[in-house]
Amino acid sequence: MQLAIVTGVTALATGLFLAPLSAEFDNRATQRALAIAQSTAVQPGLADLLTDRDGPDPDGPVQRRAQRVRAASGASYVVVLDARGVRWSHPTTARIGERVSTDPGPALAGHEVEHIDVGTLGRSARGKVPLRDGRGRVVGAVSVGIDYEGVHDRLLAAVPELLAYAGGALGVGALAALLVSRRLQRQTHDLAFSDISALLSEREAMLHGIREGVVALDRKERIRLINDEAQRLLDLRPDDTGRPLEEALGPGRTTEVLAGRVTGADLLTVRGSRVLVANRMPTDDGGAVATLRDRTELELLGRELDSSHGLIDALRAQDHEHANRLHVLLGLLELGLYEDAVDYVSDAVGVHRATAEQITGRVRDPLVAALLVGKATVAAERGVALTVAPGTRLPDRLVDPRELVTVVGNLVDNALDAAAGTPDARVELELCPLDGTESPDRPDPAGADPVDAADRPTGGDGTGLRLRVCDSGPGVPYEKRELVFAAGWSTKPPPAHGKRGLGLALVRRLAERHGGSARVGEAAGGGAAFTVVLPDALRPEPRAEGGAAGDAARAGGPSEGGHGPAPAAPAGVPTRRPRP
Repeated sequence: MQLAIVTGVTALATGLFLAPLSAEFDNRATQRALAIAQSTAVQPGLADLLTDRDGPDPDGPVQRRAQRVRAASGASYVVVLDARGVRWSHPTTARIGERVSTDPGPALAGHEVEHIDVGTLGRSARGKVPLRDGRGRVVGAVSVGIDYEGVHDRLLAAVPELLAYAGGALGVGALAALLVSRRLQRQTHDLAFSDISALLSEREAMLHGIREGVVALDRKERIRLINDEAQRLLDLRPDDTGRPLEEALGPGRTTEVLAGRVTGADLLTVRGSRVLVANRMPTDDGGAVATLRDRTELELLGRELDSSHGLIDALRAQDHEHANRLHVLLGLLELGLYEDAVDYVSDAVGVHRATAEQITGRVRDPLVAALLVGKATVAAERGVALTVAPGTRLPDRLVDPRELVTVVGNLVDNALDAAAGTPDARVELELCPLDGTESPDRPDPAGADPVDAADRPTGGDGTGLRLRVCDSGPGVPYEKRELVFAAGWSTKPPPAHGKRGLGLALVRRLAERHGGSARVGEAAGGGAAFTVVLPDALRPEPRAEGGAAGDAARAGGPSEGGHGPAPAAPAGVPTRRPRP
């Protein structure tokens, strides 16, 4: 195609050049003939010779002058004629004295004429000028002709040279077309245009159909391509294409991973509430293609699996403990020590009942209370004492109990892992609403770090919530207190289902998403103390109606026309939340 274009352009340019070339040669020939005629007509005494009474003479002075001019100029003929149109000179002497074969009228009328015409000597380029005497009267004319065959030969002689130039240009164009074609084939891997079009269509369908996020970057870290899944995972829009990566995503670990400033395979990062696994592959042009997988559900399933394993281990241990207790009870009964048997059963049941009542008495949300009861059982089997701080008070007004369950579960699991195996292993948890009235310098229940004023939610409507988990583990060094909240960082070996280092990152992201905070400090007596503040985690406390009914409701007494106070919930049983 490129060679055909070059050949066509060369042929067209050559034709367009040859078309006016013939006319140019004709014009030059007629101008030359006219110039010879003009120089002949101004020769001194030539007009006076036409008044010779003897008339035209083949051997006369007019014929001799005309022949000298013809020989000197190379013209085909030089004809001098009088006012009657009779020739006084001619290359063929036999034609002297005859009238000219072409109309001499314009020249005898005083006009100069140049044209291509056919006469007795054939086709020629002619120039005719009037011949004037000393007083300016037209007494004749001079006609000069240049053989047209000579003009045609000059044209043909110029054509080979022109074609040589055209051929050279065609050769250069063909070579350039060949080089461009080879480079294009290398860049397109020798694919035809139809194949490239089909590949583009298939690529678009594949990129927007797969369930993995794909982000392509150029060498300047600008987004070149994002598919639908990447837009969903990274909260991007189609018009973010072309923007710098840091401008579209903002600073953070996700930007560092996608830009290649954090190296490795299957890198974990947290974007919003999603846990993502990223891989990055550089391209030849200095850019890169990054793939993203959503691992949020897998991570949640893995944590549930870890919890299930912990509960199974706890149940297995309790099964052995229960069998031992039954054996002891059977022995006491067989020995007839009935009172001792009653005391033994009371003590065994009372420990678990006291723990459950301690939790449910202070934590009124069923989901959170059930989680803490289960964690207390797991902690007991691991030799860790899980206690609820005296200041704990969680009303049944949570906006999203599942989010708080996630936060509490992650913090308690980490605390149990840190405290297990230490002398006097213990974990203490505190949950209390904040109404903005606490002093920022008031120490926490564990007696360690004071409550930072920035941790207290704004407002005084009692909708904020503060969670604090302290353990007796080795604690977190000061220089690593921010690092523990980074996605993928952990001091524990990875579990069977994947990588660690996501629990605390999710806790901080969840807290910050609600305008709160998550930080770690040092607990009293050593160990770590994690503090999470969640503004607006509680619904506003309902206001009782005024009057006697309101007073009665607040006092727990019967209202006017009522039937007495509502029956109290049994000890150790959390109240149920009304269905929406």
